[in-house]
Amino acid sequence: MICGIDEAGRGPLAGPVYAAAVILGDDFPRKQRDLLNDSKKLSPAKREELRLQICDGALAWGIGWATHTEIDDINILQASLLAMKRAFEEMCKKLPSSPPAGLSAIVDGTYVPAISIPCTAMVKADAKVHEVMAASILAKTARDAFMDEMALLYPNYGYAKHKGYPTKAHREAVKKYGPSPIQRMSFKVR
Repeated sequence: MICGIDEAGRGPLAGPVYAAAVILGDDFPRKQRDLLNDSKKLSPAKREELRLQICDGALAWGIGWATHTEIDDINILQASLLAMKRAFEEMCKKLPSSPPAGLSAIVDGTYVPAISIPCTAMVKADAKVHEVMAASILAKTARDAFMDEMALLYPNYGYAKHKGYPTKAHREAVKKYGPSPIQRMSFKVR
């Protein structure tokens, strides 16, 4: 049994980093597995459609995050690993035995979080392993939803469009209005 783990939001200048952990299980339909992909390669509408299918059909899933202040305090790598650990712990709460015997994790990237099961890092796992693809989709849709909420609170920053990534419009908004309350202060705006 495999748990896929991935994050979303390492590169933005604002907002939290999100992560998800997913066990699809044997009952997750092959047809739906074949629709999964790296979240960055899917349209927002397709990601949302797949998010619903994953949440409904996966054996277990969890979402975690690390705030912009945690990112500033411990750095983005450590914050990403913390978000992954939190996602794994949330997922385990949905399992009958936490975690089941024989469960191992595959994490997209080159580092693994400190979790209670064997864990392997794999570059581009979000394009190779269905469970990691599912985690990629859940992490991305959760973070995008959060940034859409922040766009309503802080309309001057354009978060609904760029989700906090370092676009020209985002940089110009920070220069004009100063840092937003969710700005990562350890990231350079330039």
